[in-house]
Amino acid sequence: MRPTAILWDNDGVLVDTEILFFEATRTILAEVEFELTRELFIDVSMRQGRSVFERLADRFEISAIEELRRRRNRLYNDTVARGVRINAGVNAALEQLQPQMRMGIVTGSSREHFETMHATTGLLRYFEFCLTHDEYTRSKPHPESYLTAMERFGLDGGSTVVIEDSERGLRSAVAAGLQCIVIPNELTRAGDFAAAAAVLNDAGELPEVLKNL
Repeated sequence: MRPTAILWDNDGVLVDTEILFFEATRTILAEVEFELTRELFIDVSMRQGRSVFERLADRFEISAIEELRRRRNRLYNDTVARGVRINAGVNAALEQLQPQMRMGIVTGSSREHFETMHATTGLLRYFEFCLTHDEYTRSKPHPESYLTAMERFGLDGGSTVVIEDSERGLRSAVAAGLQCIVIPNELTRAGDFAAAAAVLNDAGELPEVLKNL
């Protein structure tokens, strides 16, 4: 069945924000003498879908960890408020695909961060809906986010395709019974994407690839 709907991940797929989130997290953790390397962040966050703040559990009370998390979130929000880069090929792909398919965003971002980063991108006009982390409980790689989107917006799993950038996102989509196309970024390029329907260099390749699914 030809695809009739696309569910897009946001961070790392539409906009280049994964690296900004990493930098904000590293900055705050450095203040408590925890060195967050790229390798650790990629493994814990991009692959496992967990929070690196869990690594502080043996050193700090929960309240202290949550305060560090809140400070990271404020720093990250201030960073994306200054503007984010739209990833290569995204505008052209959205312009071509929007008249043909239903499109929505399923993101692990909070509604606050999502609205802040898209205040100036102009991308949201292409989408019918957006599901943020405030609207589901279990993060990717759990399939809840995609299952929620499918049910809430009446999508057919057999004709819906997911666009992701990470192992956690791919696992989430596959667990929800959906085909997934992966567009890796700087932080996820070395991931295991064997379960993907296709792996692309950038979003500009997407319209042609969808014709052959």
